[in-house]
Amino acid sequence: MHSKNEYLKIIRERYFPARTRKEKTLLLDEYCGNTGQSRKHVIWKIHRGSIKPKQRKRRKEQYDGQVKAALVKVWEIFDYACGQRLKPLLETEVERLRDLGEIEIPGEVASRLTMMSSATVDRKLKHDREFLHLSRAKGGPKPGSVLKQKIPIRLTECDTSRVGYMEADIVVHCGSSPLGEYVNTLSTTEISSGWWEGEAIMGKSQEHSFGALKEIRKRTPFEWKGVDTDNDSGFTNQILYKYCQREGLEFTRSRPNRKNDNAYIEEKNWTHVRKIFGYLRYDTYQELAIMNDLYRNELRLYKNFFQPVMKLQRKERIGGKVKRKYEVAKTLYQRLTASNQIPEEVVEELRRIYLSLNPAELKRSIDAKLAELYQAYEEKKGARHIDPHSFRFIFQLE
Repeated sequence: MHSKNEYLKIIRERYFPARTRKEKTLLLDEYCGNTGQSRKHVIWKIHRGSIKPKQRKRRKEQYDGQVKAALVKVWEIFDYACGQRLKPLLETEVERLRDLGEIEIPGEVASRLTMMSSATVDRKLKHDREFLHLSRAKGGPKPGSVLKQKIPIRLTECDTSRVGYMEADIVVHCGSSPLGEYVNTLSTTEISSGWWEGEAIMGKSQEHSFGALKEIRKRTPFEWKGVDTDNDSGFTNQILYKYCQREGLEFTRSRPNRKNDNAYIEEKNWTHVRKIFGYLRYDTYQELAIMNDLYRNELRLYKNFFQPVMKLQRKERIGGKVKRKYEVAKTLYQRLTASNQIPEEVVEELRRIYLSLNPAELKRSIDAKLAELYQAYEEKKGARHIDPHSFRFIFQLE
């Protein structure tokens, strides 16, 4: 083939300067007779090297740098949500942020932001997302008491259409060492709407866990119908067991060492606790006060009113793969008010709170209080420039 191509180069040099059709025919007859190749194929090869490839007309970019800069700003305000969760926020919150003076963009740019699809959002944010790598670490609670034999087990199948059933879990903030007393987060989520609340406690005593659970119940805008927990001794105890019987609450637990039985709260443990506070060891009352200040104010408002979640609509197994279909992402506030299971006066109060909030200001306040928390940790440890999300660094420091 190499020899044929070299031969073809010589024929091409004689083919194009030829003046008559007869001369070109003789050259083609010579090449085809010597190589045995098809005449049409040879003509195509001769002309292929002389014709310049057609330049493809470049499509005009619809979402230019100005649109991407505004998108990144909104993405940062709403805590780096994915495209499917950010898309509904672009439709409802861009104009509010413009009115609040948080983003200064022309009306044309705002209109383009609201038109972007979730896939386009992810594509435009691909480069920026590369800088947001967070590490995860393993950890878990201790086994519960023998009282768990009296508490029925609830598996992953549950009725998600009724509002009021809670999942609860404890997240430890012990750093690399479980020795001594340290801060723990009691995290709860409502299964149907996803409404989340958290409370920090010192230690893991039954009294502190029970007190935190009652404080959380006061803040939730709906009536509780049941509580589902893991087998941690902070939950499986006589105090909570008798309280649920007295209040008419359904008290259930998961199977031991089966985290998927508490899938709803396990997801919130990462997005609402670990992603915020990292893997540092918090063991002072100053750190406890700062964390509870966040849990009771800005963090709960930001997560419940401005963080959309996607809810599984159905799933179908096709061969060896499972195809999942999700609903449109909605905030926890939207899901709760659309449930028609809470009083109208509560809906109006939630709407009033929503209209009074500025998501960008909430994000700034959260960042400021987290900086105060990290500063308190640095002063305690004598460290500088800590990375609260790097478990390897925490292990070396502790």
